[in-house]
Amino acid sequence: MRVCVVGSGGREHALAHTLARTADVVVTPGNPGMAPPITVADAHVDDVEADLYVIGPEAPLVAGLADTLRARGKPVVGPGADGALLEGSKAFMKEVLGAAGVPTARFATFDALQTKEACAYLETMPGPWVIKTDGLAAGKGVLVARTIEDARADVTAKLSGAAFGDAGRHVVIEEGLVGEECSLLVLCDGTRAVPLVPAQDFKRIGDGDKGPNTGGMGAYAPMPQVRAADVDRLMDTAVLPLVEELRRRDIDYRGVLYAGLMLTDEGPKVIEYNVRFGDPETQVVLPLLASDAAALLLAVANGALDEADPPAFADAAAVCVVLASAGYPESPRLGDEIEGLRADGQSIADVAGATVFHAGTGRHSADGPFHTAGGRVLGVTAVAPTLAEARERAYAAAAPIEWEGMQLRHDIAAQAAGAGVAAREPVR
Repeated sequence: MRVCVVGSGGREHALAHTLARTADVVVTPGNPGMAPPITVADAHVDDVEADLYVIGPEAPLVAGLADTLRARGKPVVGPGADGALLEGSKAFMKEVLGAAGVPTARFATFDALQTKEACAYLETMPGPWVIKTDGLAAGKGVLVARTIEDARADVTAKLSGAAFGDAGRHVVIEEGLVGEECSLLVLCDGTRAVPLVPAQDFKRIGDGDKGPNTGGMGAYAPMPQVRAADVDRLMDTAVLPLVEELRRRDIDYRGVLYAGLMLTDEGPKVIEYNVRFGDPETQVVLPLLASDAAALLLAVANGALDEADPPAFADAAAVCVVLASAGYPESPRLGDEIEGLRADGQSIADVAGATVFHAGTGRHSADGPFHTAGGRVLGVTAVAPTLAEARERAYAAAAPIEWEGMQLRHDIAAQAAGAGVAAREPVR
């Protein structure tokens, strides 16, 4: 089977790496860290012939790429534009959540002409306040404001267009949810939904969940605090009602549904839905997959999950540590030369079970050094029998990699692995 993966980041690198176990994989546009047996195509997806297309990023899904490919008779993993609106518009997502009866945070939506009303709404709930751009903002359009002054300033900046342009001229204001975060990636074939192992990501730039939100600074899987019975309850509460609501709206959702959940004292509540594999969750979930990924995703595309074996996972754990550019997330600096990588893009540390997934790297020549070409540059993932050992291996593989101003968190999976680091205080 020939599989075409669409995208260029760490998520797509992890997808291609996993699919290449059993399939011929081509990635477009890819990145220079993707080494054989993965093929990087210098071509538009329209010019790549494959038996299956897997669309990685949200932007082409929202733009309708899956619809275009399906119109050509191609099997695609990724919802059409109607289903992708779950991520393309947070206001639409909230409306669907309400119709499906899925628990979520108290919220209200406002547009660019309602700045005064939005600021007044802040006064109706205690802090912290969560202000989100309605449109796509690469995972950085969310502010958790601890003071009413910061909340008002962020609402004003977003609705004016100063912060995120048109994506921010419509905002969702939510009450802050406190609890344990959980990312549950679910395969949907239009009728059925099958969960993968739960993961937890780390959104803030700094240790202890300090600083601004990012696209994700690391992740681990599985979550020892979320057992199989808990996953069943999450599916019943947060996923299956949504799938049924999509079917009621005649939305044929074939792809990955990413449920971002907060496990609060009142029960699980949905923070957000994304319409694709999570990043960096993919870098820890897929390395644990023991099933044939290509066959499983083809069943998703063909609406035939009932004919495929359920996904099986290794009895192991995975940890991913993201290495980010100087200035990320506000204004990442590009062009810094990266040290500590081999010619094939892997760490010179050569740690057992470790893989470096490239997210934002460039190269001036085929055998030249790698340099930073994005905000999140590398995801160093390690798989081991235990979470503590996977964490140790991930940081050991990351140790020799460096460039000027490189940023990383030192507490990824620390609490879950029993490393004695202070508990997180996630508020989303």
